[in-house]
Formats: sequence, structure tokens, C-alpha cells
Amino acid sequence: MKSKNIKIIPILVIVGFLIANLGFAVEIGQTPKAPETLEEAKTMGEKVLTGLPRALKEPWREALGIWGRMADIFSNFWNSYIFPWLKSIWHQITIPFKKEMERRQPIIEEEFKKEKKEIKEEIKEEIKVELPETTKSLWQRFKELIK
Repeated sequence: MKSKNIKIIPILVIVGFLIANLGFAVEIGQTPKAPETLEEAKTMGEKVLTGLPRALKEPWREALGIWGRMADIFSNFWNSYIFPWLKSIWHQITIPFKKEMERRQPIIEEEFKKEKKEIKEEIKEEIKVELPETTKSLWQRFKELIK
């Protein structure tokens, strides 16, 4: 459903610009007439196609200007009011966390040292178990293969 809407919207925008421009292109007192020949249709189509880029360029420039002003207003509002407020809240939240981190840091360091020692001991034990097989020289292994 969304993909159909996405495809339809640009078509409707272009048709809207065409209808608006045809209204401006017609001189006052004249109504647009359907082309009677193929040549008239061709010239009318060329006029519409040459007017279309100009018709799209001006509203786009205006929209960009409006959006730029809106972005400036929002960024000024954000920098003046919202960001300082959020920063003060963040500061109030982080103070207790920092105190707790400072309180727990020595405990965590001690636990880390213990874990490190335990891992080293486990690795040494595993290496001792595997050492008899790995200490054989290449020549001894070759002799075993020949036997």
C-alpha cells in the first residue's frame, strides 16, 4: 500500500504544477482549447515541458529557504533551551554513578587480579597436561612412524 502511495505522490505533484502553470499561461479572457492537429499538440507539449523546470525551480527555492529558516529557529531553540536543560539533567544523573564507580573501583580491581591469576593457573595446568605429547622432537615422531 505504501509503495503505491509513494509512486502516486510525484505524479500528483507534477500534474498539480502542470494545471497551475496552464492557468497562468493562458491570457486573461482566453480559455485553453484542445489542440486540433498534431502540430498544435506538439507545440503545446513543448511549451508545457519548457515551463515545467521553471515552475518546479521557484517553489523549490522558496521551500528550501523556508526549511532553512525553520532549521535555524529550531537549532537556536535547541541550543538556548533544550540542550542546557538536558545537560543539567545528565549531570545530575551521572554524579551518583561516578560516586558509585569510585567506591567500587578498588573492589573491581582486586577481583580482576584474582580472575587473572586463576586464568593463568588454568592455562598452566592445561599446558602441563599437553606437554608430554608436544615435547617429542620431530626426529622422535619420525622414528615412531617408521616402526
